[in-house]
Amino acid sequence: MKIDNPAFNYDKHGQKYSSHRQTDSRIEQYIIEALGNAKTILNVGAGAGSYEPVDKYIVAVEPSAAMRHQRMIRHKVPAINAKADCLPFDDHSFDASMALVTVHHWPDIDKGLKELRRVTREQVVVMTFDPEQLDQFWNAEYFPEVIEVEKGRYPTIELIKNSLGGNCKVIPIPIPLDCKDGFQEAFYGRPEAFLEKEVRLAQSAWGFIPEEKQEEIVKRLQTDLENGNWDKKYGHFRTQPYFTCALRLVVAMP
Repeated sequence: MKIDNPAFNYDKHGQKYSSHRQTDSRIEQYIIEALGNAKTILNVGAGAGSYEPVDKYIVAVEPSAAMRHQRMIRHKVPAINAKADCLPFDDHSFDASMALVTVHHWPDIDKGLKELRRVTREQVVVMTFDPEQLDQFWNAEYFPEVIEVEKGRYPTIELIKNSLGGNCKVIPIPIPLDCKDGFQEAFYGRPEAFLEKEVRLAQSAWGFIPEEKQEEIVKRLQTDLENGNWDKKYGHFRTQPYFTCALRLVVAMP
């Protein structure tokens, strides 16, 4: 699916985003390790501030007023109103930078990533989903329209690596069963969550699906949950402690 504008309208739909998208400590450990000894960190597409290390000097960039407001409620550092493809900083201004589950919102991903590389002395840390692995999750059976949207928005891992200069390590991240960060794969063992509209509103792909189509899609899952078909096929996920699918951490060095 071709997406003309990949950016989700957080100012319209993201007022309760931070209540469902929170830092998960187990995923956070991968980010902390990737940031290493960096003292000054730029967070681009910073949202409400999830995964920002509390012991580092953070500069946040976030173009959405609704998300900047949620940062203030959560007592995060105020964010600069700017965009990834035109960062208002000098070359090599920060030890490290990070962009966490945000690059798929950027109209010019290549330019934005090159901007991250320009303003960063050492590692650039990008958390994203590999579009080539998105259909490895059971929701591809129930929500193929949503998966199609996501594949049209997420850049390939190769594009990310090339834009950041090629000196990259790619780390698959296992997702815990009780993950606090409410992206789609976080609910691999809790399928009933998708029946809640507020949960879906915190997953930007649903915003590209018309309301009436969403109801049709969700009904597929609801029916199979009620008649037991989902549990017959996928019930083992309810007790599987971790699930490794499409979530990736790309760590780029200069």
